[in-house]
Formats: sequence, C-alpha cells, structure tokens
Amino acid sequence: MLKGKHVVLAVTGGIAAYKMATMASLLVKQHADVQVLMTQNATNFINPITFETLTGHKCLVDTFDRNFEFNVEHVSVAKQADIALVAPATANVIGKLANGLADDMLTTTLLACKCKKLVAPAMNTQMYENPIVQDNLKKLEHYGMELIQPVSGHLACGDSGMGKMVEPEVMLQYILRDLALEKDMKGLKVLVTAGPTQEAIDPVRYITNHSTGTMGYQLARNCMLRGAQVTLVTGRTALTPPPFVEVVPVVSAQEMYEAVTSCAAGQDIIIKAAAVADYRPATVASEKIKKAEGGWAIPLERTRDILRSLGEEKPAGQFLCGFAMETQNLEENARKKLEAKNLDLVVGNNVKVAGAGFGAGTNVITFITKEGVEPQPQMDKAQVAGCIVDKIMAMRAAK
Repeated sequence: MLKGKHVVLAVTGGIAAYKMATMASLLVKQHADVQVLMTQNATNFINPITFETLTGHKCLVDTFDRNFEFNVEHVSVAKQADIALVAPATANVIGKLANGLADDMLTTTLLACKCKKLVAPAMNTQMYENPIVQDNLKKLEHYGMELIQPVSGHLACGDSGMGKMVEPEVMLQYILRDLALEKDMKGLKVLVTAGPTQEAIDPVRYITNHSTGTMGYQLARNCMLRGAQVTLVTGRTALTPPPFVEVVPVVSAQEMYEAVTSCAAGQDIIIKAAAVADYRPATVASEKIKKAEGGWAIPLERTRDILRSLGEEKPAGQFLCGFAMETQNLEENARKKLEAKNLDLVVGNNVKVAGAGFGAGTNVITFITKEGVEPQPQMDKAQVAGCIVDKIMAMRAAK
C-alpha cells in the first residue's frame, strides 16, 4: 500500500531502538522506500548494518560522513520524505526538536523536512511525566507534529508505568492512515455497520448467523484510509476494529437499530453491511429453558427493519448502500430491496457461488442500481471494500 512513498525513520538512543528493525521490515513489506537516520547513541543499541540490510539504503548517522554521493545529504533526504517517524523519541531529542536545535544528522534532517512528522516518545515514567518534557511535547504538537502516545507497561528500568513505546504494528497504522490511499473522502462522515446480531432465547442461548464482520470492517478501514470520519456500529465479532474509527459495539438487532438511527441524520454515506436478524424470540426466558419431551418451539417476531427506516428518513444528499445476500434470484431480490427501501446502491452476492459468502477471504459481488446491474470479478475482501467505495464515490460525483 506504500509503493512509491518515502518514509524516514529517525531512531534515537533508547532501549526501544531494537524494535525499529521490525518497523523497517514492516514498511519494506508494504513496498515503501525507507531511509533510516540514527543518533550516535542509538548505534549503541542496534547496529546500523541491520537497517542497511533491511532497507537497502545506507543508514545515516554522521553529518560529516564523506562516503556518499556528493550532495547535501540531510536536505536531499528531507526533500524526498513523504512522512517522518521519530521512534523511539527520547526526552533529549524531543527537547531538541521542540526548540529547533540541529546538532547531528537526525535533527538536522528533521528540521529540514516539510512532510508530516510522527513522534513516538519512549522513556522512564518519571522522565515522561517531568513538566519540562510535557511542555516540549506540547510544543511539538503546536508546530504540527503528531504524537503517538506511549502506553503503560513494564519498562526497561524495571518500573511499571507510562512511557513505553507502542509496538511497530501500531506505528505502521499511523503511517498507512496518512499515506496508503488518496484522501478523496476527506470531510465526509461515513457510518458502516458490520457483523451479526444475537437475539437472546434465554440467558444461555441465542439466534445468530455466520457473519464474521470482515466485509464491514474492511469497508470502515478503506473509508478511514481515504480520509473519512468513520463510525462503525458492529455486532460481536472476533476481529480487531480498524484504528482511527469510532466503534459502537452492539449485540441485538434492536441495539443496532437504536445505534444507527441515533446518528444517521448527520452522515454523508451509510453502508449497511451488517447481517441483522430478521426475527427474534417473541419472549426471552429469564432462566435457562430445560429440555422437554416432545420438542421445543420458539415463537418469533419481526425485528425492526433498519434499512427501511433509513430509506424513509433519508435526508437530501445522503448516500445509502445496502447489501443483499441471497441463495437464489439475486438480481430480482436485490432490485426489490433497492426500490422498496429507497436505496442508492445494493451490493448483492450469492452465498452459493464459489469464493463468496460468510467466512471466506474473498467475495463475488454484483452492483445493482437504478441504472443497471454490474457483476464484479472475485476479489479478496479488502479489494472488494475498495471497489464498493469507488462505486459509491463515482455515483456521488455523478449526482
């Protein structure tokens, strides 16, 4: 997702410097061009050769090193950078950056960078809580740098407390958010629903379906990466929610109805990817229902139709996308849903088609609009999410 992007990793002299080898590796796997800068102190924790092996570039430490092609190296690196990550950011380098000091290759280059800068503090709790350090961190934010806040945990000094650097996988998400996709949804509010609902029978049992929530989570992530302000209303799943998204957890269809309708009016786009139960038990037993001879019948009643309610109350300019998962007559049933519920787009798929349905890593979808039917090839669900959002944005632009 980062092909053609230039990332500067600025590694300073903290024990967490060893984790930056993983960070460099993760970025290279995303096809980013990675340039590592190190302070002299950082080389005491991890050898520059490690970064050179991972990135294919000379690791820059000495401002006055003559063993490179003749140019003003720190300016050259700064001009190429699409984003810079300072991690671990020690109290010392935070103080330098906050006050415009540039006495080595790392700080000189960062001072010359006009790109977005991310700073991930890492230090002893007492140092982190020192008011001077806190003032310097506020200065960094004032000058437009973004802090990747440390977490509480066991520190190298043996203490436990705030100051532990976040893991490389977390820092990668910050970089992907800024660079992975064009920000064609910046300023838009998007509501996505995902996952199954659970309808209680008694305190032990419930009715549900096979939805894993993957499609909805990928849609929320895609919209977030494109700059949207995303709210994800999700039933219970085993998935980790995408970062930088407001997550509203629900359990039942009624809870999802209330969560969605309470914030629907302010949304520019609503994508209803959740597999909501159409029926629920008419009564919920307060105690576990015991086995009985002759079988067991569960009277059911309809749940509230969220998509129909959204269609009936849809404000001018809002885009409403629904899903139709069928086992037969996909086009006919999807078109009925499109018209009956006042939708702009229905994403249909037949669970009997190879590569489609619940639990699969891929999907085979068909777009149904008032203008026609557009079958799509089999794709993995991340690609499907991008395809759906592309379609929504194209239809909005056409209007």
